Order: sequence, then structure tokens, then C-alpha cells
Amino acid sequence: MTPAMPLAAMPATSLRVRLVSFGPLRERFGPQGAERVLPTGTSVRTLLDQLVDEGMLEPALRASVAVAIDHAYVSTEQLLADGDEVAILPPVSGGTPESHSPLVALVREPIDAVSVLAGIKAGPDGAVCVFDGIVRDNTRGRRTLHLDYEAYEEMALRQMHLLRAEAIEHYKVREVAIVHRLGRLVVGETSVLIAVASAHRGAAFDACRFVIDTLKKTVPIWKREQFVDGAVWADGEPFPEDLTGAR
Repeated sequence: MTPAMPLAAMPATSLRVRLVSFGPLRERFGPQGAERVLPTGTSVRTLLDQLVDEGMLEPALRASVAVAIDHAYVSTEQLLADGDEVAILPPVSGGTPESHSPLVALVREPIDAVSVLAGIKAGPDGAVCVFDGIVRDNTRGRRTLHLDYEAYEEMALRQMHLLRAEAIEHYKVREVAIVHRLGRLVVGETSVLIAVASAHRGAAFDACRFVIDTLKKTVPIWKREQFVDGAVWADGEPFPEDLTGAR
């Protein structure tokens, strides 16, 4: 890694960024991230190629990661700017952005499904569809002891609010709640709760399926599975190709 240069000594033709990651890539740049000085005009694609050349990123991962700058996904053609926080994100396990509904949350305590449902129901509703994702006791025959969830929290919340707004607009449902648990969960606990309120059941079912399927692909949350015989980061679902620049 190129050593950090004092701010006063950094030439005008260079820029400084901070690299961070999460989940199975968390250790690549350290718990606090790593600063990198790059030539002005460096693109995300060039940075990723450089990380591959340095052995910081395997070619197979290069094709599957997405990149976010200051908590928003960007294309690989995006040019970096001085002061950017660049998140290299492995596939996740899992109104407007400024309109922050209290029904969208990341929590570290057990999810209270009864309270969430009570908060979402209203007179115009004819249906509430609920997805309750729970920790099961095995994965592919390996007995599970517990799961550990972590997130790129500020960005995850932003993506969850966008997802709520998209579901309401596209499926014409009245309300959507999305609550995801972080930290350590044991078998039987709820990891994610999604509830959709609508006048009609069909729209509620469709919107609920859309929210959980999209959340699993685009919201930066990862899980580490602790089995009786070892621990692994769960394989994530691939990002959409427009986020990874895969060809």
C-alpha cells in the first residue's frame, strides 16, 4: 500500500481517499479503513484493477464486488475525488432518501414483530403480508450455533429507505416496514422482518417478495455463520451487473 503523505506535502495532481470494506473483505483494509493517495483522474475501475495487481483483491472477487462512495453505489467509471470514502463491498447476505420512516430500522435487540405489525396497520388496509426471516439450525447439513450480522450502517439504512419508497410507488401499496437485526443471533431469532400493508392481498404479496429479494442483493449487510465445526462468511447473492461493472 502506498504510505500516507502529509496533507501539506500532497501534490495537487494527487487525491486522498479512504478505503473500507465489510463482511468477508473486512480485514483487507483494517477495522478503521486505509488511506490511499492516487493520481487525480483515477476511476473506480482503475482502483479495483490496482488492488488486484497488488494482491489485495482476487480476480474472482474483482468481478463480483460493488463500490459505494459516500454511502451511494457508483459505476466503475466514476472518477474519485479527494476525501472520498470508498467502500469495496462483497455480495450482500442480504418517500425520498431524506424521508426516514420509523418503520425502517437496523436494531441490535430482538425484533418485536407485534409492535411492527401494530404500527403498520390502518383502516384502508385489507391485507398485511409479512416475511419473518429466522435463524435456522443448519445450513447444507452443518449444524448452526449462531449467526453474526454486520452492516455498512449508514448506507444500509439509506438503501432500505429507497427500497421502501420503490415498493410503495411501484406496487401501489400503502406502507412498508423493513427491520433488520445486527449483531449475534441464535437459532429461532428473527433476523429480518418485512411487512407490507395494502388494500389488496395481491399487491401486498408481490411487494413483500420484491423487498426481501432486492434487500438480499443490494443492502450492504453480511452474515457470518458459526457452525459446530467452524465459521464462514455466508455466500452473498450477486450484485446487479450495473453495480459491479462485470462484463
